[in-house]
Amino acid sequence: MNGKHQLLRFVSEVKHRITRITAFAVVAPILAILALSAWALASPVGASPDDDYHLASTWCATNEDTSLCHLATEEDERSVPNALLIAPCYAFDANESAACQGDSFDTYGDFVDSDRGNFSGAYPPVYYLTMNLFASTNIELSAVVMRIVNVVLFVALTTALYALLPAQRRPTLLWSWAISLVPLGMFLVASNNPSAWAIISAGTLWLALLGFFETTGARKIALGLLAVIATVMGAGSRADAAVYAVIAVGVVTLLTARWERRWILSALLPIVLVMVAIVFYLSTGQSTLVSSGLNSTPNDGVEQNSLGLILHIFLNVPGLWVGVFGNWGLGWLDTLMPAVVWVAGLGCFAALAFSGLASRSLRKLLAVLMVLAALWIIPTFILVQSQVAVGSEVQPRYILPLIVMLGGVALLNARGPRLILSKIQVLGVIAALSVANALALHYNLRRYVTGADQNGLNLDSNLEWWWNIPVGPGAIWILGSLAFAALLVLLAGSITRPSTRRGSTPKSRAGEENNNRNDSARAVSQ
Repeated sequence: MNGKHQLLRFVSEVKHRITRITAFAVVAPILAILALSAWALASPVGASPDDDYHLASTWCATNEDTSLCHLATEEDERSVPNALLIAPCYAFDANESAACQGDSFDTYGDFVDSDRGNFSGAYPPVYYLTMNLFASTNIELSAVVMRIVNVVLFVALTTALYALLPAQRRPTLLWSWAISLVPLGMFLVASNNPSAWAIISAGTLWLALLGFFETTGARKIALGLLAVIATVMGAGSRADAAVYAVIAVGVVTLLTARWERRWILSALLPIVLVMVAIVFYLSTGQSTLVSSGLNSTPNDGVEQNSLGLILHIFLNVPGLWVGVFGNWGLGWLDTLMPAVVWVAGLGCFAALAFSGLASRSLRKLLAVLMVLAALWIIPTFILVQSQVAVGSEVQPRYILPLIVMLGGVALLNARGPRLILSKIQVLGVIAALSVANALALHYNLRRYVTGADQNGLNLDSNLEWWWNIPVGPGAIWILGSLAFAALLVLLAGSITRPSTRRGSTPKSRAGEENNNRNDSARAVSQ
């Protein structure tokens, strides 16, 4: 009987493991793709900030005379499809639907000379060159395909990172994304904006690098490769993402550093990553922000070149943080969210991040303070250099990568108890984030299909604009909202399961697989 009981128990454990592997390797990625793809369809071509610039840069990324883009007489100009430039015809007028685009995408051959693009190297070229692979004369189809590519890249990198990380690092990965993306991150990851890659890079790089220090063998190599990919994606999309890559390396160095040969040899990778980030940063026109600030005319009613301006900016920078959760508009800052969205999103972020700080680790505390300082100092410095107050030039999307990193570091399991919430607490987080995402997706759809001057739950009524597909905006909203809620339910187990299992000891560290990994885990806990 005892042997039969042990066999049944073994079979039960195998089934449980297979079920969990299936859930996180198959079901979760599918739900994530569905939730983000709904956002990819929730706005027309040109909807993300400065999309006329970024789309033209994508179509002309090769700097060659092609059927997609022609060289112009002036070196800093290109002859681009006029439809790319006029796509955001609805920008800054929330009551104007995307119907103003008319049949502009049917006349691809209408080219005009323009300097509105990355023709002088203001941005790194990697993002534009990659997206150019999917550019065609069918602008609408190309734009949607590029958005889906960004979605798949995000889900693929997150899934790979989940599979490679030590078990106790996985909840940090999952929940740092969950509490940081609604609504601005959902919108941008599924957009044509290079900020999508900056966000993906920030949430991937630091954890991949941390796992690199905490593992050995093939897993260590694979995590190192993920760190390289994340660095190139971020630094190759925006200059500020290169700065964030350096910050991520600094955070991981602080968490893991120890004076041992193995760590010193492993540290060669982050040194290379920093060098790559610096090269990308210095090769772009955006690097001049350090000395000259943004190109803007001061008009904020604040005395220039004064301590008053610095203090005014410093005290108001947290307004940018709140903007990440929906207190600022989406798109061209003209798609306003109801207060419930940002209150729910910010509340969940603050609650989980604060709970994560229960870990009694000096290194972790210093790492949190490092990211928080960057969140405060970087926008303050740029705004002071630009001589403008908060609300001008610098937008929440610029600092969203740091918000993702801050949430992740705060949730990191170090010394002390692992983050465990009660079922009621988890239910509250799931409900709040699900409602916030559903409302934000609905408001975003409404703004473009009819304009914000109309309201009502039914998105299929009185349509003024929609894609040429058989599925209406109402179905997309329902599918995206349910997929996101189901994904959160699936992830809930990672922070509600007991921290110990039958037959195991309460102590759980990422490095328990071997002695070398134990050393790294202890370093994080100090």
